[in-house]
Amino acid sequence: MTEGPLKTKLQSCENKPVSINSFVIGHRGGGTLQFPEETVQSEDAGARMGAGILECDVSFTGDRGLVCRHSLCDLHTTTDILLRPELAKKCTVPFTPANATSAANALCCTSDITIAEYSSLCGKQDGFNASALTVKDYQSGTPNWRTELYDTCGKVMTLNEYIDLVDAYPGYRNFTPELKTPPAQVPMPFKGYTQQQYAQDFVDAFRNKNIDFSRVWPQSFLYDDVVFWLQHDHAFGKQAVYLQEFDTPADLAAGMKNLSIARAAGVNIIGPSLPMLLSPGGPDNKTIVESEYSKAIKANGMDIIAWTYERSGPLATVKSRDEYYFESIANLTHYDGQYFDVLDVLVNQIGIKALFTDWASTVTYFANCFGLKGPDASKYK
Repeated sequence: MTEGPLKTKLQSCENKPVSINSFVIGHRGGGTLQFPEETVQSEDAGARMGAGILECDVSFTGDRGLVCRHSLCDLHTTTDILLRPELAKKCTVPFTPANATSAANALCCTSDITIAEYSSLCGKQDGFNASALTVKDYQSGTPNWRTELYDTCGKVMTLNEYIDLVDAYPGYRNFTPELKTPPAQVPMPFKGYTQQQYAQDFVDAFRNKNIDFSRVWPQSFLYDDVVFWLQHDHAFGKQAVYLQEFDTPADLAAGMKNLSIARAAGVNIIGPSLPMLLSPGGPDNKTIVESEYSKAIKANGMDIIAWTYERSGPLATVKSRDEYYFESIANLTHYDGQYFDVLDVLVNQIGIKALFTDWASTVTYFANCFGLKGPDASKYK
């Protein structure tokens, strides 16, 4: 980091006790830099590093079981399903090796298999080798800033197992499940299973476990899901995070116009990606500042929970890699100490209520140092 008040403040907290903090949301578990995502091991790591809220992305299986997986159709890159011939043959697109004109390919969805079959899988670091000639070689492809050291059969979870796991951690932990949007390969209704049934089953999983809804911060990219919860399970829906990923100026402009509509429908929290919140500014546009979109969210009376921190690898190469999470400020990011500059803007300029992170310890340190508390369930009506 460059010398200055922020560095001095962070250094002053070096020996300060660090505790569990609900400002910190364990993204895909919170230990994703080193452990396979959406696994018990990633959740354990995120919890040990102080994340007060832990995530499970919720997908459904062919027999309508709810499981933790970031996408309905990522099993071929995040699990060992292709190494299980009896399950690999059920994939939407079976493995085909690379050839002179095409990359290696596969597509395996949670909806291709049963919940019991899903639970037999091993989680691995997300990645694949596009040049692979064999299924074994296809398992590679982990970004070089992560590690495969702990790819030793990560324990995948059902939604019920996730709820039990988080509820059993020492200290007080909360939940942020995300209802995943089914991709085009899994059209809804799926064998009669509607999006609203899916959204209701998602709620009922917590009700059946007697989890107080004040501990649950549900999420979805689908506006209709959030409105459904607000209308049918308001105690659940009032803390719902309406996730957003608008990349073009036209999308951002349209999103800005729709903020008042979302607020009128009862939406309390918007969940934008980092590039939606950060912009160049100051003299010669050489300073990271709050975006106009961020200001518009707050002007409409809604809180912000942002995503995703430490998912980008070394900042010196984010521009050359077209790294998504820093695309709006790629010309300004050159060294890893600027991760803290980004945190400073998010917290002390924008005032976000919580932050998703792939490695919970960094944000936990920052949150404890600045006395952050996380979102307040009592304020949402």
